[in-house]
Amino acid sequence: QGGMPQTLSSTSMFTPSGFSPHLQPTKEPEQEGLSLQDGTLNSASLDTLIQHLVPTTEYYPEKAYIFTFLLSSRLFIEPHDLLSRVCQMCIEQQHLDDPVLDKAKVRKFGPKILQLLTEWTETFPSDFREEQMVGHLKDIIHRIAPCDEAYWKKMNQLLQNLNQKLTTLNQGEESIVKVNASVSDKLVAFKTKPAPIQRDILSICNDPYTLAQQLTHVELERLSHIGPEEFVQAFVHKDPLDGTKPCFSEQKKTSNLEAYVKWFNRLCYLVATDICMPAKKKQRAQVIEFFIDVARECFNIGNFNSLMAIISGMNMSPVSRLKKTWGKVKTAKFFILEHQMDPTGNFYNYRTALRGAAHRSQTANSNREKIVIPFFSLLIKDIYFLNEGCANRLPNGHVNFEKFLELAKQVGEFMTWKQVECPFEQDRNIIHYLHNAPIFNEDGLYLASYESESPENQVEKDRWKSLRSTILGKT
Repeated sequence: QGGMPQTLSSTSMFTPSGFSPHLQPTKEPEQEGLSLQDGTLNSASLDTLIQHLVPTTEYYPEKAYIFTFLLSSRLFIEPHDLLSRVCQMCIEQQHLDDPVLDKAKVRKFGPKILQLLTEWTETFPSDFREEQMVGHLKDIIHRIAPCDEAYWKKMNQLLQNLNQKLTTLNQGEESIVKVNASVSDKLVAFKTKPAPIQRDILSICNDPYTLAQQLTHVELERLSHIGPEEFVQAFVHKDPLDGTKPCFSEQKKTSNLEAYVKWFNRLCYLVATDICMPAKKKQRAQVIEFFIDVARECFNIGNFNSLMAIISGMNMSPVSRLKKTWGKVKTAKFFILEHQMDPTGNFYNYRTALRGAAHRSQTANSNREKIVIPFFSLLIKDIYFLNEGCANRLPNGHVNFEKFLELAKQVGEFMTWKQVECPFEQDRNIIHYLHNAPIFNEDGLYLASYESESPENQVEKDRWKSLRSTILGKT
């Protein structure tokens, strides 16, 4: 078969570096629009790449290629158009339109197309929220089903699994909407209210290790809802070769990703609120020391996102200006953690620690050792710069596949991390607090801070005065 794609083979789907689809050319690449470098595909025309996705009786694309292409192709072509083209190619190549089908041949092809559809629905289930997608899927299976009764059963199983995944996704999104609603600036006008409103994180949980575990619970729960496609959809621009429409960026499907960033911000403000809340200096210092210990436990667990949120909360100016409070804190441990998350050298220290955690995760025997929760905003920033820094297409119109290998590597690694099951028991009380405890907005934090330790200069005095009148209605 002259126009057949080369078989793709790779050591494994998740190589230590993520995905690396290597093309082992079984013969010279005679196909139009395929460029290889050291046996690795680095650019090709979109048509060629789609052809590589299409299974035949003899050929099945390598798993890593499927992930890489399905992830990145959405920058050029909508998923339902892609599936439609794949099905069309299958129909033509396998003569599925013929009045009489070659049963023996179809039986060699059938399991392969079913496998491709299974991988697609399992890795990118949200693509199949579109009716058209499910339509194409059913249509192609209906065509091959007369050749083997088992195909009906396989299709029903596949659709059942898909519906389960979509239901889980929908429930996750609904619960996230509820949490976000509770985040919107529940401003507490404290110190003017009776004592019961004063709250104390230490009465909810006074063991740093327990709180770090519960934070890890929240992180993993929220991560589990983020689909790989959200990373690409966050950056969908117009495809220069398709002047007609932006690639469905009008319906940016990135709600879980955005909700996760909101959770990070909430945690920063929660930490700051809990520190500024207590009326006594000694109590505030205790809360700071407690959070330093929580942050350290997060670091040990591999939960870098909560760690960074806690440090950011402590570094907010309403907290950092509390000099008398900090004077009572043993700060050595805090500086060590801050050093770990120092942005210098493009977060060199953090990236080194992350690589260490990733390595530990690969060789882990228990779920406890598998946990890697990256500092999420930085991961998004990395993917953003990768996306902005390289063209999607080369001047000859080829798709820049090298860029997509790197994208798949970064997103793929994240996919392995987010699938880790949380080994810690859930404590509903603490989780409820993390999600629902009222937090100050920025003004509220400043007011609480000034009420705790009086303003030091005129700027602060003026600000305090205006906050007292706007928030407390006092002059």
